[in-house]
Amino acid sequence: MSDIMRPISFANLIEWSLSEYKKQGRVFGLDKSKFYVNRSGSRFKTPFGDEIASAVGPAAGPHSQLAQNIIVSYLAGARFMELKTVQKMDGEEIRHAVAKPCINAEDECYNCEWSTELTVEEAFDEYVKAWVAIKVLAVEFGLSDGHDFAYNMSVGYDLDGIKLPKMDNFIEGLKDASESPAYQEAIAYLKDHLDLFDKVDEAVVDAISPALCHSVTLSTLHGCPPDEIERISHYLLTEKKLHTFVKCNPTMLGYEYVRKTLDDLGYDYVAFPDKHFLADLQYDDAVGIFTRMLAVAKGEDLAFGVKLSNTCPVDVKRGEVPSEEMYMSGRSLMPLTISLALKLSRAFDGQLPISYAGGVDALNLKELLEVGIGPVTQATTLLKPGGYMRFLQMAQETEDSLNLSGRVHLDKLEKLAADTLVDPRMQKRWREKVASRKTDSELPLYDCYKAPCKEGGCPIEQQIPEYNTLVARGDYDQAMQVIAIDNPCPTITGVLCAQPCREKCTRLDYDESIHMRDIKKKAADEAQDAYIGKMEVTPLKSDKKVAVIGAGPGGMAAAHYLRRNGLEVDVYEKRAASHGIVRYAIPDFRISEEEIDRDFRLVQATGVNFHFNADPNFSLDSLKKSHDYVITATGAWEKGRNPVSEGGDLVIDALDFLIETKEEGARDLGKRIAVIGAGDVAMDTARLA
Repeated sequence: MSDIMRPISFANLIEWSLSEYKKQGRVFGLDKSKFYVNRSGSRFKTPFGDEIASAVGPAAGPHSQLAQNIIVSYLAGARFMELKTVQKMDGEEIRHAVAKPCINAEDECYNCEWSTELTVEEAFDEYVKAWVAIKVLAVEFGLSDGHDFAYNMSVGYDLDGIKLPKMDNFIEGLKDASESPAYQEAIAYLKDHLDLFDKVDEAVVDAISPALCHSVTLSTLHGCPPDEIERISHYLLTEKKLHTFVKCNPTMLGYEYVRKTLDDLGYDYVAFPDKHFLADLQYDDAVGIFTRMLAVAKGEDLAFGVKLSNTCPVDVKRGEVPSEEMYMSGRSLMPLTISLALKLSRAFDGQLPISYAGGVDALNLKELLEVGIGPVTQATTLLKPGGYMRFLQMAQETEDSLNLSGRVHLDKLEKLAADTLVDPRMQKRWREKVASRKTDSELPLYDCYKAPCKEGGCPIEQQIPEYNTLVARGDYDQAMQVIAIDNPCPTITGVLCAQPCREKCTRLDYDESIHMRDIKKKAADEAQDAYIGKMEVTPLKSDKKVAVIGAGPGGMAAAHYLRRNGLEVDVYEKRAASHGIVRYAIPDFRISEEEIDRDFRLVQATGVNFHFNADPNFSLDSLKKSHDYVITATGAWEKGRNPVSEGGDLVIDALDFLIETKEEGARDLGKRIAVIGAGDVAMDTARLA
């Protein structure tokens, strides 16, 4: 997949959307069941005066660059579009300046990019195309009249750059796009192709306003001088006549506060020097600037406020992105951003308007809106499983909180800030300690998604999503049929599996991973005996015979699959029963004989011939005479390496100890016993000792 963003024409946007919707019931992959409709009629009034149908939208980041990104955001429930930042450096120049991959959202998010990789002119065209497309698609799909969303442009990073002709054209064009080729061509296309629509007529097209945006967020680079921030803000208010918000950096809280907060929350590994805290806008300077700009805005009959917050600059220490420095966002930023919101709100007695982006998700959005802060934009949460569909949940769950805009309620904010700092979800340990969920399994060219728990997580690639779904429905018989396709030991793995699939579970990014083995065990308990009772022996499809030496889990699996596929199979086992270490070493408090026997009966029902108490001193040549193939599956019975250099006569191999204890009963080893190791075998040994 290319990392270069490739715009598509307005005609293609419309025809693609309509065709996919009619044929498949979706648009750019988003199913129509995930389209958002505000059925209550409630509206959120932004500080800029826009009345929008939800208070959420994409932050000026990866989800608000191409027209199709913005369209899908709208369909899923976003109604406040913070357009990706534009600046004097753009296009090819910035693509070469940004190392890839530039985003890592394994847990908290890190990035090393900062503005659109399109040219300023291309970005303008994308925003116009998306604006016009949403206006008609909203009507066509029955979502709204198309007038329930708003744009917010984002510009940076210095006044001279903002005054460049291409930047000025961008700003003025979004204020009034009527003379732009992109707007004129889009309108002309719609009028020439009204036959494509069922609900859109010429009146709908004529109602599309060319005034795309009347507000701006000033994005400031770390280290931007205070006087430059004030000059830009004054320019945007007085000369561009735009409602203006200044994006603030969490560095305003001070190095010591940020360091202690992250340490207390478990992010002590996040490294950063104090240079940005010294070079960035200081709190006292900020209060002075904001006080003066509020007065200027009032004189212009415009709104002025702050956007909280920018990302937090940190050092690359673990190879997160290919850079020396990166910017942190996501849930680790939430405690910092809410603390900055409280600090500034105290200084202005709740009168400073605040829009928000700093680790908010569906589980804390409602509380934030009820404080009086908004609109709220997201980036990191959209990079998690569900993507744009997360907007739907956020929009639905906050629909009854949209009429609460106004001043910030300090008492509520005080409580929210205090609660956030002790919220378990903000702690690093809340997410299970696993490494990257990415797998080595290649994605196909089409239908480019896979379940990582299955392909990359499970060594035998069980159909985990399928049987999870069936068990959730209570369809245990069907679940057992799915499990048995890939797993000849469903009960044993339902009890003992180490569950590497959990380290790849997508739920890690918003909850906790599913205990897949418990689900499998539930299906086995409910339906495995019935499944075995219905099994029929597969007729032999070949005259070839196979000998399997060893009836441990590996040998049982080989025998099971071979016999199920029509070959005659003989299993030779020196012990009196199957499943090796599982039966003879693992203690009864972990797994019972009855549970092991159930899996034996599953393999037995395929028609495998078992020879227990077989002579271990077999002749391979003799087996080769009576069988066409011989599989050796004698198991992992070798003793582990002894790390003790002295007193070897007092050292007992754990495997020997477990086997002897299971066969002969408890042993008296004295009052003080040391167990070296901390894995499953060590824990079983410690309990028995």
